[in-house]
Amino acid sequence: MPPVDNIEQAKNRFGELLTAQQQRVDGIKAQGPPTDYPALDTITIGVLGGDGIGPAIARESQRVLEELLAEPVAAGRVRFRTIDGLTIERRAEELAAIPEAVLQEIHECDVTLKGPTTTPEQGDGWPNIESANVAMRKVLDLFANVRPVRVPAEGIDWTFFRENTEDLYAVGSEGFSIGDLNVDFKILSNPGNERIIRAAFEFAKQNGKKSVTVVTKANVVKTTDGSFLDAARKVGEDYPDIEWEGWYIDIMTAKLVDPKRRANFEVFVLPNLYGDILTDEAAEFQGGVGTAGAANLGTKTAMFEAIHGSAPRMVREGRDIYADPSSMLRAGAMLLSHIGYNELGQRLDKAMDLCGQYEKKLVMTGRDTGATTADFGDYVVDTVRDPQLESRWQEAIDQVRAGA
Repeated sequence: MPPVDNIEQAKNRFGELLTAQQQRVDGIKAQGPPTDYPALDTITIGVLGGDGIGPAIARESQRVLEELLAEPVAAGRVRFRTIDGLTIERRAEELAAIPEAVLQEIHECDVTLKGPTTTPEQGDGWPNIESANVAMRKVLDLFANVRPVRVPAEGIDWTFFRENTEDLYAVGSEGFSIGDLNVDFKILSNPGNERIIRAAFEFAKQNGKKSVTVVTKANVVKTTDGSFLDAARKVGEDYPDIEWEGWYIDIMTAKLVDPKRRANFEVFVLPNLYGDILTDEAAEFQGGVGTAGAANLGTKTAMFEAIHGSAPRMVREGRDIYADPSSMLRAGAMLLSHIGYNELGQRLDKAMDLCGQYEKKLVMTGRDTGATTADFGDYVVDTVRDPQLESRWQEAIDQVRAGA
């Protein structure tokens, strides 16, 4: 992108940016109804390995899901498709965030399960290509990043709805400098605000939640964050049984660590940057980002992913067979619920609570001092299939609470 030398050039650049964003918003308004997954004859699940430990944990997560979905797979209701090529080497070769052939295969799937990918940074030797995650969210219009955090023994059952396609991240590469002045842009649209907030309220309604927390900095960032609060007021009128309140991002980060308040929160909805910060903080309660999965939901498709990095050092040291698949398995539980297998998704979540937080019959250390990726996958499958799963889960929680 050519440099900006004067204010007139800056005005032109800003005009081009606004035109492109208005076209994007017009596309949002033109979208039809969301995909009804249970109504599909066959649901195709694409699996993308990504970089580093991604292929190892993606293979294991696919194996676990195939075992849990054995009956619908046998009946032809669900099928899995491995999609190769979403690697830093291939992306660098093609100078593309998503290689064209890979994107075509993604379009041929109904949902995807994705391992971590490497994003180049200054000085690492890779060309300056866009994050594959950011590009995928844009091109597939995956507007809702949904991250649950569960710590049952502490009463924590949070679900975060982070807007995924707007805010500073939407135009983070479009800023410029003029002399000593450096400018970036924050963009929120009314249709974008309303659809992410409605998704949060609808989730609350469908899952028996009583409250939604709307996080902004609208007391300072009045136009964009103010519009987010306006959208909450508008959407909230359609859900009279759900209470909502606005919180500022700074005090919200504090109250997440307040044991007197944190168990009162249920569903959060927030713009992109605040959501990025708050969800990483929240994941620490569950054991860190390596234990948390995420959904990226659009109107027509959805992508479920691990939220940690690709850990290339583990591969270089031959330790990828010890990589923890927990984040992708959590994402797999969300995938199951999204495509209509709600009970199975809930059982997988409870199994992950047991295997990762409470029983810990196998411990993942990332080295030969702990379990292998495959061993942990077997442990999870056996736990999901156990008829006593519910009682085991409740007993484990009661023991932790008694010890506290």
